[in-house]
Amino acid sequence: MATSKSPLEDVWKRYRETRDKALRDRLILNYAPLVRFVAGRLGTSLPAHVDEGDLVSYGLLGLIGAIERFDPSREIKFETYAMSRIKGSIIDELRSLDWVPRSVRSRAREIERAMAELENRLKRAPSDEEVAAEIGITVDEFQDALTAISRSSVAALDELWSINTSGGDTVSLIDTIEDPNADDPTRAMNQTETKEALADAIGRLPERERLVITLYYYEELTLREIGEVLSVTESRVSQLHTKAILRLKVRLQGSLRT
Repeated sequence: MATSKSPLEDVWKRYRETRDKALRDRLILNYAPLVRFVAGRLGTSLPAHVDEGDLVSYGLLGLIGAIERFDPSREIKFETYAMSRIKGSIIDELRSLDWVPRSVRSRAREIERAMAELENRLKRAPSDEEVAAEIGITVDEFQDALTAISRSSVAALDELWSINTSGGDTVSLIDTIEDPNADDPTRAMNQTETKEALADAIGRLPERERLVITLYYYEELTLREIGEVLSVTESRVSQLHTKAILRLKVRLQGSLRT
């Protein structure tokens, strides 16, 4: 006996056949909660003046693009594909606004350089005290800098996928999911190398930073929930997350240049 299709599957089938706008709108309404979920998650690490409603509107553009370009033959769940497109759309729009203060960007780059130099010199992850001394600031000033960076962070871990490889190409998170034209063996190899480098870099993080990354990105806990697990404040979790991201950027960029 043949299994009947769900109403949503029928809408998808008819939309792929006709590209009817009314059917597309039905799909948008059905998957709109994904946009609010992604916008809400990104919004937790953004300054208070960034309106979540704006994030939702940016994300809707990503959802529409995902619906129009989704290829079920690639054997990827639509929700997984759409969430990456939604997140990418929000991040791209926020980047175009360029609202992050120059001083914060400058301090983040300064901390990254200090971490890279210390890791090369010490052959291990440097402590807060060592990074602060390298930059020429106090530990309290270093912690304040981490807080400022975390509050202005847009992409967090996704930034790690927006880097230049040794061949000059840019690897983005969306590139690892979608190829609208055809498979490219060279690019697939680069993406595999990037994933392996990222996994290795995460494995080499200090234990608490690795746990924060795991709980936030893989278990999808909020910073507050992670704080409860670790018995620390939400602001401390945010600082640990920021340090982990800066370490990962340094290590991943270095591994892909070699």
